[in-house]
Parts: sequence; structure tokens; C-alpha cells
Amino acid sequence: MSHWLLLALLGLASYLILQRSVARVTTVSWQLLWVVIMIPPAVVVLFQTLWGTSPPTLLVLGLFLTSYVASVVLLQRGQLKPPAPQQPNQQMKSEAELPNPISEHIPIKDISREQVSQCFPWEVFQVHKVEYRPQAIICRGNLRAEPDSAYQQVADQVSSHFGQRFLLVLQEGMAGKPFFALVPNPAARRAADLPESPVFPVVLALATLVTTVTAAVPSPLMQLADLRDPQLLLPRLAYGCGLVLILAAHEWSRWASARYHKIPTSWPYFIPVPYALGTFGALVNLKAPVPNRKVLFDLAVSGPLVGGCLAILVLILGLLRSTVTPFPEAENGRVSVTLQHIDPRFSVLLTLLSKIVLGSQWGPDQIIQLHPLAFAGWVGLLIIAFNLTPVGQLDGGHLVHAIYGQAMGATIGRITRILVITVGLTIQPLLLMWGILLFFITSADEPALNDVTELDEKRELLGLGLLTLMVLIVIPTPPFLQAWIGV
Repeated sequence: MSHWLLLALLGLASYLILQRSVARVTTVSWQLLWVVIMIPPAVVVLFQTLWGTSPPTLLVLGLFLTSYVASVVLLQRGQLKPPAPQQPNQQMKSEAELPNPISEHIPIKDISREQVSQCFPWEVFQVHKVEYRPQAIICRGNLRAEPDSAYQQVADQVSSHFGQRFLLVLQEGMAGKPFFALVPNPAARRAADLPESPVFPVVLALATLVTTVTAAVPSPLMQLADLRDPQLLLPRLAYGCGLVLILAAHEWSRWASARYHKIPTSWPYFIPVPYALGTFGALVNLKAPVPNRKVLFDLAVSGPLVGGCLAILVLILGLLRSTVTPFPEAENGRVSVTLQHIDPRFSVLLTLLSKIVLGSQWGPDQIIQLHPLAFAGWVGLLIIAFNLTPVGQLDGGHLVHAIYGQAMGATIGRITRILVITVGLTIQPLLLMWGILLFFITSADEPALNDVTELDEKRELLGLGLLTLMVLIVIPTPPFLQAWIGV
């Protein structure tokens, strides 16, 4: 009965949380998301009720991975879903509400070439051709000034002539030739957003702490009676608090970076899951376009940098309390390794940190029984590594977009998806589900307003360093390195 009571409480809590919070930052049906999240724990509890034992490990992992993939796909589709095009009468009505007299009541196709050309000083950008699209005005020509300076001057002119009706976009066209585009400004077509209350983000964070403490890993699902036993509760608190702290550092750093660059954002929203790891992570929703590639880089790098450093620190502290044991042998002679007993050699970074912390205690024929705090740090690093994958709107996708441009970033994303699947099938099974999930994420990232100005060398080196960290987290330790450090 305690299983069903816990399931009911967690189901009710997650239902209310999704209804009042996640529904605000994605267009996906929160009811459907709730059903997807609740299926694995419901199946586990039903299995325990009918057969009096826990379900097979493969079934549990399969349920969790399926639920995770489905939830991420739903959230991704909700975040990427474009706004529905307006009907002509609706467009006229929204444009009529704009204060600027030049653009008032005038559809895009009726704005003259002369009005558009007035926004482009000859010494900054020489307009050769003006193209009218249903939702944009494309201006092609020769860029005569530095991209940063040109963008700012033209943006000031667009604001002076058209008010807040348009956003100005500077992108690279064919053969690397920049062009400007005037696109409708969504902020000018809707009422100002009401200030968000911090109550629900706090509730989400507390709920995520509860679900991580009572999660099925790194030990079996916790019973309500176990809360009174310090020997059972304290390790779980170490895992739950460690993981939530890492996720909080990741998202709050991104939030702080956005606020520093004066980009309005939502509060960080945690996604509690009453099973498995206890959470599907957290997210911050940007409410305005990114102004340029430098800001895009800063937004992408802030979370993984701060969250990654904290995850490594938590992992090191946990390794200090972990123990070394011999390889357990299964009856068929094959090595049996679980989530609690881990072989660090399947990750270069985990191998190096384990050797630094444990030294001679860890040898070639041994594995490590991770302390729950170390497990929290390792899970945090895996989440950060996934976000650093250079695909689409993941942090890594933003990084390669900011460093190499939108087109090259999209190409890198396509290559990465194939590469991850290949590595997963050959040398690192951990990446197989990872690679399958990446195919549900678009390879192209949304452009910044000024998508031409390149990064400085320091940012490029930092970005490449973080991408290297991602590789070190997921790639197995090669034999020559194992031999060199004696593991």
C-alpha cells in the first residue's frame, strides 16, 4: 500500500507542477507529458503488486529510457514549434496598434523600397536589391563597415523609421556575402508579459529534491518508512542534494548570463520525475532573440562551465568516500557491473579523476563502489556532456554556431549525430541511446540577430575546451593510457 500511496502523492505533485509551471515554457501538452513521465513508476508499482517482486532491470531501464526520450522529444518539439501565421485581417489589426506613423496600417508588401533604403546609410551598407517575403524584407548589397558597427547603425535607423515593428537580422548569404532582413517583432504583436512569480520555480525545485531523494537510483525505490532511518536517508540526501545543486548551478548560471546581457528570461524550471534518476533536468526559456554570436556563446558556455566545475568537485568529494572492490564475476564468467559498482575505464575523465583521488588503492582488476555523492557528480557530468553535444539548440549546438556560424554549425550537428551512433555501435554502448535521441533534435540552431560578427580568440579556445571536456566524459579510456597510469 505504501507504494501506491507514494505513487499517488508523486503523481499529484507532478500533475500540479506541470500544469502550473512547465506549461508556461513549452507549447507541448502538459497532460501528455505527465502521462509519459508517470508510466514507468506506475508499471513498476503494478508489477510489484501483482508479482510481489521488483521488475527485471532491463525492463526498468527500458521504461525509463523510453519515457526519457519521449519527454525530451515532446519538450523539444514544443520549444521549436513556430508561432502560427497570422491571417491578413489579424496582421492588419496588430500592425494598426503600433505607434509609429510610417508603419501604421501598412502591410509589408506596401512598404516602399525608398522607405527601406533610408535605413541603410551608403557608407555602411549599399543596398542593391530589396526582396519582399510574406514575413520579411530581405536587403542585399555590399557591407562597407565592420559588422558590429554596421548592425548598430542600421538597427538605430530601423527603430527610428519603423518603431518596434521589425527586428533587424544580419546573416551570411551565398558565398559568405552578408545580407540584412527586417522581420516582424513578436514583442510588438503581444501584450507585455506579466512578471513571473518565483513561487512555482521554488515548488519545482523542492519537488525535484524530493523525487531525487526517493529515486530508484542509486539504490532501490525508497519507502515512506525509510524516511525515519538515518542510515538510509543520509546517503539519499547526499545524492539528491548533490544532483539538484549541479542542475541549479547550470541553469542559474545561464539565467544570470541572460540577465547580464539584458535578455528577458523565465525563472529556471526543474522537471521532477518520480522514478529513476528523479529528474529530467531543468530549463530556462529565453523571451527575446539573442543579439549576436558573442552573447549566444556566453549563454551557451555559462551553464556547462559552472555546472561542470561543480559536478567535478562533487564527484571528487564523493570519490573520497567511495570504496574499491574486485571485479564481480557472473555465473557465466562475464563481468557484472552495476550502477553502484562502476568501472571508471569507460570514461577518460572518470578514469583520471579516480586515479588522482584513489591513487594506488585502485588497480587493474578492480572497480569502484561509488558513494551516492560521487554518483550524483557523475550523473551531473553526463547531463552536462549531453548538453554539450554540438547539435541544434543544445549548449554544444549554440557553441559551434557561435564559433563557426549557423550554416557550419548545422553541418557539424548532422555529422555529430552520425558519429555518435557509430561510436555507440562500436566502442561505447553508452552513446547508442544518446545518438538515437539526437536524431529527434533538429541540427540547425536559430540565428542571432547579428549572426555575422565572429568571436574573439579567447571565447573560441574556451568553447573548444568545453567540447573537449564532453569528449573526455563519454569516450572510453584507451589501453595505452590505462597501461600508463596503471589501471
